Amino acid sequence: MIKESEVYKIGTITRTHGVRGELSLSFTDDVWDRVDADYLVLRIDGILVPFFMEEYRFRSDTMALVKFQDYDSAEAAKELCGCDVCFPLALTQEPEEDGEYTWRYFTGFLVVDKQAGELGKIAYVDDSTQNVLFHVGERLIPAVESFVTCVDHQKRIITMQLPEGLLDL
Repeated sequence: MIKESEVYKIGTITRTHGVRGELSLSFTDDVWDRVDADYLVLRIDGILVPFFMEEYRFRSDTMALVKFQDYDSAEAAKELCGCDVCFPLALTQEPEEDGEYTWRYFTGFLVVDKQAGELGKIAYVDDSTQNVLFHVGERLIPAVESFVTCVDHQKRIITMQLPEGLLDL
């Protein structure tokens, strides 16, 4: 059984597309393409279920069409509309070839500020611009190496010392 702590949300199935069982996936992280994953995890009635992909193609920077195995019609695929799409954290744990971790590696980590305490988990990392941001609840926190004071890979905690007043913005 897949546990909540083993995945993080990357998007939502919004609607069916065509008659072959394709689904529109609105996503915030295209990690499944970058790590060459075979499956995605959907939250169905609170239960995390793996779905193997037959194929997918990108429609934009935030939308993809996905076809899952054994879902060969729009009617069959329709039951998946509205489901959250998650990705297994275990597949994102590998460092880059040079041994360095990317900012996206920290998705799902708990952020702790030395002054403010626990801020929440990193829902996703926006690295679409030069200024990389951690999305933690309603907050956008700059992913700046000099702000990071400690990383506990086992407990999945990133401790930061954020500049005074940053959290008040």
